[in-house]
Amino acid sequence: MKSIEELKAIRDKTLKEMSIRDNEDKVRIVVGMATCGIAAGAKPVMSAFIDELNKRNINNVSVSMTGCIGICRLEPVAEVFDSSGEKTTYVKLDAEKARRIVAEHIVNQKVVTEFTVGAAER
Repeated sequence: MKSIEELKAIRDKTLKEMSIRDNEDKVRIVVGMATCGIAAGAKPVMSAFIDELNKRNINNVSVSMTGCIGICRLEPVAEVFDSSGEKTTYVKLDAEKARRIVAEHIVNQKVVTEFTVGAAER
């Protein structure tokens, strides 16, 4: 960094990447980013959610991070909260699965059951 302006540009870019957006529909994607999640690959998963939402110009979904969700053996984990507050927990994610969740769950409102916590337990 060489200037305050450069620091501000970095801050603005980071805030945008963390999807601090208008969220009238209250749809949220929360990615577990505790040590266990990061070690299992949560950073590329979070980036894939953000990139896919941006690519599709979807601005009414927020993406954020949280600490440990509590199911470390199933990391990376992301939870999708719909506008009614109903939660779907996705487990054992990778970037490609995150993109598919955006396409099917967020765009078409169809839960990708094969990636959910219930399917992982079978």
